[in-house]
Amino acid sequence: MSCKPLADIRSLISRHTPPDQITKPLNGVRLIVRTAPGAPTSAVNEPSFALVAQGRKRTVLGNEVYECEAGDYVVVPVVAPLAGHVLQASPQTPYLAFVLALNPSAIATLMLQTAHGGRSDAKPASTAISKASTDLLDPVARFLRLLDHRDDISVLQPLIEREILFRLLAGEHGGTMRQIGLADSRLSQMSRVIRHIRDNYADTLRNEDLARMAAMSAASFHRHFLAVTGMSPLQFQKQIRLHEARSRLIANTQGREGCRICGGL
Repeated sequence: MSCKPLADIRSLISRHTPPDQITKPLNGVRLIVRTAPGAPTSAVNEPSFALVAQGRKRTVLGNEVYECEAGDYVVVPVVAPLAGHVLQASPQTPYLAFVLALNPSAIATLMLQTAHGGRSDAKPASTAISKASTDLLDPVARFLRLLDHRDDISVLQPLIEREILFRLLAGEHGGTMRQIGLADSRLSQMSRVIRHIRDNYADTLRNEDLARMAAMSAASFHRHFLAVTGMSPLQFQKQIRLHEARSRLIANTQGREGCRICGGL
């Protein structure tokens, strides 16, 4: 695989993001730069596509541990409380990452217009790591080049983002992407329940009620929830509570430093 698109992505992230900062230069996009390994931080992430352009990072979702290095990408299919920390970074060779929020409606529209529609995979979607192909890296690089041509953003951003989604649908994570786009998929059912837990994390929630919300039996619901999030509904709720408590503590004691909690991806 040619390293040219990945080298371009590194250069563009470095140029448009100061050291040890997270920027949001385009709608739905985060660029991350870290100049040293750090302590674990937590974040509640929306469904996302994340590409590591340089360095190495460990991310924990429930009982699952993922390590991404340069050229790896991951699709997180649901709202999820993630803990993560950079393993490899330095001022000379910082950790660099590109994160794109995934829009289910945009994925569904693309599925209707391409050969990548069809039925979603029967197995529950889950988070996994793959090596990014040149076909995927190339539109990511062109997406970031828009930062040097601001007048082109309104016209070209939707087109290039659509190409990125198309490449993801055609790649190893295609099954997960299709489940994100299908309104009646098991993943969509899980997503509704997960958002309910996130919005009502302080309440007492019963598994039977959550299973009914997902239109599943209690056993099927537990199996699918565990496959998607890596944890039980109760563990998931506890993680959301812990994240919210940390966020409030940091906001109260460190002011603007509270943004450092955003380290899941």
